[in-house]
Amino acid sequence: MDVIEYLMSGDPSIRWQVMRDLTDAAPDEVAAERAKVATEGWGARMLAEQADDGRWDGGTYRPGWVDESRPFYDAWTATHFSLQSLTEFGIDPAAPEVERAVRLVRDNVRWEYNGELYFEGEAEPCINGIALTSGAYFGQDAGRIADTILATQHADGGWNCWEEDAATPGSFHSTICAIEGLWAWEQASGGSDAVRDARRRGEEYLLERRLFRRKTDGAIVDPRFTMTSVPGRWFYDVLRALDYFRLARPERDPRCAEAVELIRAKRLDNGLFPFENHHEGPTLFSLDGEHDGFPSRWVTLRALRVLRWWDAA
Repeated sequence: MDVIEYLMSGDPSIRWQVMRDLTDAAPDEVAAERAKVATEGWGARMLAEQADDGRWDGGTYRPGWVDESRPFYDAWTATHFSLQSLTEFGIDPAAPEVERAVRLVRDNVRWEYNGELYFEGEAEPCINGIALTSGAYFGQDAGRIADTILATQHADGGWNCWEEDAATPGSFHSTICAIEGLWAWEQASGGSDAVRDARRRGEEYLLERRLFRRKTDGAIVDPRFTMTSVPGRWFYDVLRALDYFRLARPERDPRCAEAVELIRAKRLDNGLFPFENHHEGPTLFSLDGEHDGFPSRWVTLRALRVLRWWDAA
């Protein structure tokens, strides 16, 4: 079985993106495969987990059963990360099942932090960036989230969830979430000079560090940044960054080159790429074939489309 054949034996969420990004299938064929995400596999299963109040697992950022005395407990089952997954699956926002699910969120789901409706956002840039990406993807009015992200950018161009002082350093994790959200919002709304300027400054924060090195001494910031990970949740890694720059800077910035070669070197003898870094925490269901140390369809799809973009010149 060759690589494309193997990828096409996976979930519809994988198959339609392979057709679009790797095989250049006809648009009507891609659309037909994408339509299956809402009714089959991971996408359909995620939709089925939503309650009538619009929430997943009884909560917005964290599930309703998590003890509030454990504020840093990671769980991926609530509304926020479920919407992020549907976005990453590429589910069709116009599908009736999806429109109903998003409408329930828009009208009913509120943040635990500030009581605001979901698409009005909360305070932390990493959370707001993901929510803005989802809002843009599903055609919601998320302008207030964009405004909050602009107001929380640090002087170095990055963002940091745990530091309100703009003079303190940014964080790779928060910055990738923020710029993904701003880019998605630009595509959906047309953006503004302020949004574009903030996004470009955020991109420079990462590019000045070659996507994984300290600006001061060139040392690797965190070895986990060099490892592949799906789903990404709020975590940063170089493949996530490269998949972003593939879209946001298609002209190829040379400061991405080292990170590209780092990903290229991970290719296994069978042509696939491994899943290396699982983010611990409860999930609503497991994604078939996505296990630490094993070849991953999702990682392979992302790695191959990054390499295809980079090598096209």
